[in-house]
Amino acid sequence: MSRVVSMITFLVSLLFSQITYAKDCSIKIADMNWGSATLMANVDKIILERGYDCDVDLVVGDTVPTFTSMMNKSTPDMAPEMWASTVTTLLKKAEREGKLTTVNKNPIDGLSEGWYVTPGTLKRHPELKTVMDVIANPQLFPHPEDPSKGAFVNCPIGWGCQKSNLNLFRAFDMESKGWKILDPGSSAGLDGTIAKASLRGQNWFGFYWTPQPLVAKYNMQELDWGIKYAGDDNWNNCIVKSVEECTDPKPSAWTKPVVNTIITNKYKDIAQHDTINYLENRIWDTSVINNVLDYMESNKLEGGDAANYFLVEYPDVWKQWVSERAQQKIKDSL
Repeated sequence: MSRVVSMITFLVSLLFSQITYAKDCSIKIADMNWGSATLMANVDKIILERGYDCDVDLVVGDTVPTFTSMMNKSTPDMAPEMWASTVTTLLKKAEREGKLTTVNKNPIDGLSEGWYVTPGTLKRHPELKTVMDVIANPQLFPHPEDPSKGAFVNCPIGWGCQKSNLNLFRAFDMESKGWKILDPGSSAGLDGTIAKASLRGQNWFGFYWTPQPLVAKYNMQELDWGIKYAGDDNWNNCIVKSVEECTDPKPSAWTKPVVNTIITNKYKDIAQHDTINYLENRIWDTSVINNVLDYMESNKLEGGDAANYFLVEYPDVWKQWVSERAQQKIKDSL
């Protein structure tokens, strides 16, 4: 009789733990509108669904609107690739106030961001060694809408880097030096300007970053700034702000890029321990991301298909991130 009771108790306990597991594992993940972010979001979705029995929704967003929504409305629950260097002060404030938590301070190894040129530009003009050199030569980068001006290609509106570039453009007094900002409209539009310039043998100058497959595909060259970084106060309290808030931007090199995986404290309070462990352990190498994104672009895949490709082709990478139980469940689902 005691054995029967023990067995019933065990089964009820197991059933209850499974119900709780499912109940507590519902998450909304930010799917940003650039390649690496959408890849990371879709990989997280599959791993959490198949490995940890979670109910996962992807929420389309951009850096600033997504961060603002997470901070003020606690939704979405998680942003896999938040460029924290664009929201440093606000993120620290949100963490102090118990609204957000940085669950992974280095989800991407080997990243960079700054002002780039195509290699053809440097081949044709080897005298351009720094950002300062380029700024002094706007005539080499004619704007498609006004060839009398030099074209600086900015980030799309809604990205944190768009504000930073606008303020650095002002700090360097680029308008009076003959420059005009070119708004690419979208991530695809930004990539299109690089591809077009590279294929046509035209000079190109603007913001870019890694991980991105075009860096390898076109051998994009990040420029040294030719000046020093002007300090955190200038960057965090002016450069990353809106033009209205940044009244006196100082010329500066780009800050050291920082990308975090952040979650809302509302989600943290109900999240399963195993899922938090996964997010803490999940570190991508830029070379892997670039390879997958190149395959994604070449085969015109959506984020979910690219994530499946990654899971099939790179098991030695993702198996380090998950529990043994999750490993087997994900492997069986592929």
